[in-house]
Amino acid sequence: MINTGTLRSDPQENTVPATADVLSYAVTNCELGKVLVARSPKGVCSILLGDDAEVLVEDLAGRFPQAILVPNEPAVKDDVAGVLGYLAKPSGGLQLTLDMRGTPFQRRVWEKLRAIPAGRTVSYTELAGWLSPLSHPRAVATACAANPVALAIPCHRVVRGNGALAGYRWGIERKRILIEKEARA
Repeated sequence: MINTGTLRSDPQENTVPATADVLSYAVTNCELGKVLVARSPKGVCSILLGDDAEVLVEDLAGRFPQAILVPNEPAVKDDVAGVLGYLAKPSGGLQLTLDMRGTPFQRRVWEKLRAIPAGRTVSYTELAGWLSPLSHPRAVATACAANPVALAIPCHRVVRGNGALAGYRWGIERKRILIEKEARA
């Protein structure tokens, strides 16, 4: 027999579980359109670029489907200021505490990306070689495409072997602008 008393909704059941992943975020205008910066208690877990704030929030929700997303400008104001400062003056670098979430291979690729100095580009093949002689450039390109932390993990610094711009999740024109700004800085 089923105890109907246990089927009733308990008000405590509607609260956020203690283990829930809560991400604070804000969207602001920048010279590349709009930028969304999101952070967990561990650090910045996402920087997304685009033209529409609503689309950026949907992208964030798709990347972190189990998370509770909270618009909270005060919680990310220093991170947003860092991103905007970097866009204005890339030579100053972008020093943020990151919460990099991905497969072990993706995280290895992202760590190598972070070692590429502003103003320099590398090819997918060169980056693959930094990881292992057995790494394939396409696997590296896939890891770059999965990068949720634009700018702080500078996948825009990776180009084709012939130097041509290729594949940037946030648009080739943004990639070109970033590379040119960094080269001038």
